[in-house]
Amino acid sequence: MELINFRGEIAALGAAFLWAVSTLMFGRLGKQLVPLLLNFVKGSMALGFILLTLLWRTQSAPELPLFSVLFLLLSGVIGIGLGDTAYFAALNHLGPRRVLLMEALAPPMSALLALLFLQERLPAIAWVGITLSVGGVAWVITERVPDVHPQGENLPRGVTLGLLAALGQAVGAVLSRAALADTAVDPLWSTLLRLGAGLVCMLALLRARPQAGGGWPALRSPLLLGGVAIAAFLGTYLAIWLQQTALKYSPTGIAQSLTATSPLFILPMALLLGERISARAVLGALVAIAGVWLLL
Repeated sequence: MELINFRGEIAALGAAFLWAVSTLMFGRLGKQLVPLLLNFVKGSMALGFILLTLLWRTQSAPELPLFSVLFLLLSGVIGIGLGDTAYFAALNHLGPRRVLLMEALAPPMSALLALLFLQERLPAIAWVGITLSVGGVAWVITERVPDVHPQGENLPRGVTLGLLAALGQAVGAVLSRAALADTAVDPLWSTLLRLGAGLVCMLALLRARPQAGGGWPALRSPLLLGGVAIAAFLGTYLAIWLQQTALKYSPTGIAQSLTATSPLFILPMALLLGERISARAVLGALVAIAGVWLLL
């Protein structure tokens, strides 16, 4: 089998890895910047990276049907402007591992929405694969010690924000799939449109909530600014480009299910940091890998 036949699935796994790395970074950065401002700054940096790449590749703007442009813009508003902001807010309440667990709800949401609105039907074996991969992720995450110990109203607030983040990911993915499925547009251009729309949404929210922009002075720190730049490059620029590639070349349910395996990549990171990995964590990883195999 040629790898080109699975470029969508490979791109999804690449995005999953980068999201795992960047989530750990954003978890630390979120302690110094409020979620909306952090989302806006990392999105602005990622937009700059994309523009530089397009200039380097000397690609002209594609001709897209109006409905595709509208779907991509709406996808950016919901998935990046609102969904990512909810994700960063949930990160402050629940910690990286619990938030990644909540994101595991995005694939079944995406598959259901794609079934309802795109008539995108998956064979039974693909649904089994989705169930195994998501179940394996949940098995791994729930066994690990949480990064934070929410108390009182923080836990329900964090869970609500996590659900909104997962729903934003699902809706954004379905809209992107609807816009890209029958077009020849480069995924980088679609990423540019989504990020641009998301930034306009965030800018409007920042103007409506001036207190959310009170963290600007913290960005004078070169160390903090450099950390945001690295996380934006990995988790937004590269990861969203790969996600758009996955959504273009593979069905929505499969693309979202594979990107939901990002918590599994934390296991080798934990080993490198000297943590012990339990038998349950290994078993959960094997179950999720079995699900990936079925999807492929």
